[in-house]
Amino acid sequence: MRRQSLRFDIWLCLLLSFLLSLGTEKIAKSILVEKYEEHKEEHKVETDEIGGKAGEDIFRAQNIEDLLNHETFTVVSPGIEYRNKGAGYYKGMYLHALTLPSGEKVAARINSDSVVHEGDSIYSGDNILPVGKLIYEDLSQDTSFINQIEYKEPLDRKDFYIDMVGGAEIQSEESFVDTRVLLVQLLTIFFTFPLFHTLGSKLGIFPYFFAPKNKKESEWD
Repeated sequence: MRRQSLRFDIWLCLLLSFLLSLGTEKIAKSILVEKYEEHKEEHKVETDEIGGKAGEDIFRAQNIEDLLNHETFTVVSPGIEYRNKGAGYYKGMYLHALTLPSGEKVAARINSDSVVHEGDSIYSGDNILPVGKLIYEDLSQDTSFINQIEYKEPLDRKDFYIDMVGGAEIQSEESFVDTRVLLVQLLTIFFTFPLFHTLGSKLGIFPYFFAPKNKKESEWD
């Protein structure tokens, strides 16, 4: 089997471009970390708004009938039970199988930043979930999602889910910062590699990828 390897000049230019990308990575990360804080601030919601912390005046739903009869509400969950009954991705959203005080189970999208812990930790006492509202959709159409969220127990209703996020939806820091930083690094390498190689070729250090026209003509002189 014939073995091929990249020429030394290509490896060297790639190395130089990569080293330069480490600098742009550092600059981009410092800028994007600040931008991420702005992103979180822009998506912060007030108490009693959808996705925000539930104050004393927000209705505490006990069962599905309460959900259907109130425009907004919250649910009080013991410990972290709301995380332990199954979950799945529906249209890119992560929905939990939320157990209501009545024992009925429904799908809920929960803003964890707005959960109010009553007790020494999230594992003990009650957790007051964020303010929510119903979103009517036929969840059963997405069989993959249903298989995920009903892994342990079936939902009692599949014609809606609870939105406890609303305008509080934010990207994870990893998604917001790291993905963009990687793109900056790749663009740095993409644009600087040919520049380094062209400069080296003009200085006579590297061979040309494509010899200039005057160079070709001089070979016949």
